[in-house]
Amino acid sequence: MSDGTGGWAGIGYGDWTDLARIRARLDAGADPDAEVWGYQRPLHVAAEEGSSEVVAELARRVADVDAEHEGRSALWNAVYRGRSDNARVLVAAGADPWRPMMRGWSPGRLSLLGPEPGLFGDPGRDPGLTAEEAVVVAVAPQVRRVFDGFHLDGLGLACVAGVDAGEAVRRLGGTPVAVDPDGLAPFDDGAHEIVGVTEVPGGCVIAQPWGYAPQRADVMKRLSRGTVAYGLYANPKSGNQGCAFRDGEAEGWGLHPGGGHPFPDEPSLEILTGYLTRGDAVAHCCAFAGLHPSDTRPVEGPPDLWIRLPAGR
Repeated sequence: MSDGTGGWAGIGYGDWTDLARIRARLDAGADPDAEVWGYQRPLHVAAEEGSSEVVAELARRVADVDAEHEGRSALWNAVYRGRSDNARVLVAAGADPWRPMMRGWSPGRLSLLGPEPGLFGDPGRDPGLTAEEAVVVAVAPQVRRVFDGFHLDGLGLACVAGVDAGEAVRRLGGTPVAVDPDGLAPFDDGAHEIVGVTEVPGGCVIAQPWGYAPQRADVMKRLSRGTVAYGLYANPKSGNQGCAFRDGEAEGWGLHPGGGHPFPDEPSLEILTGYLTRGDAVAHCCAFAGLHPSDTRPVEGPPDLWIRLPAGR
């Protein structure tokens, strides 16, 4: 079909479970290797959104079942989104679970750390984790339980590994202040310079329920000296915005914790953390830095102390 969509115009998310509808499009000439909606291949979409029957039909018709889109195969999509049923169908169609991609995170290597480590029949394989990755694997289940369903529009957050509250205040040059958060409006004079600091197992959390100050570049640079830190701003207009800093320098910027797929140039630790905390931006932020708070207080307050950041920094 030469309609500019490869024959997929009018196909929505719900249609990828309808075998008769997808088969009819293919029989009418829809291109199984075209991009759907301008950003994904049909098999990649079906792997995470569709039924196993639709996945099998598309896998039979594509030129290469392991073809990559933005650095990942359809099998990678299925594993990342927890669609084990579709992953099995793709392997049966010839997809390679151990094909390296996404900073070395093959679908099989990811699966070894998920809920079905024996998904591809080799549960004894070593995923080859770094020390930092092993920490993320250890803390991710706990922080997911703590922050399950937690969401706060307008939240600014910085999670810092191995730095206690006192050291964080020293690095930021902050001044302790008395704050009544219920009486503080986001646009009050100076409110954007007030943040909460809370010590947690593994490091500390800098939080601002009404703004983005904790993940500002100047703040992240100071907090991450000699360590790693992850920043989050839950932008009410454009969604979650993340950044990763290591030893005072940005390692990743414009990240999307809690949503979507990572890109192949993102840090390896970001890709792993996204898989283990899928859909939970705050858990992602904590797990990346190896923090494991026992409750939501470090994020939603009250913090151990409020501080005012120095002006002009």
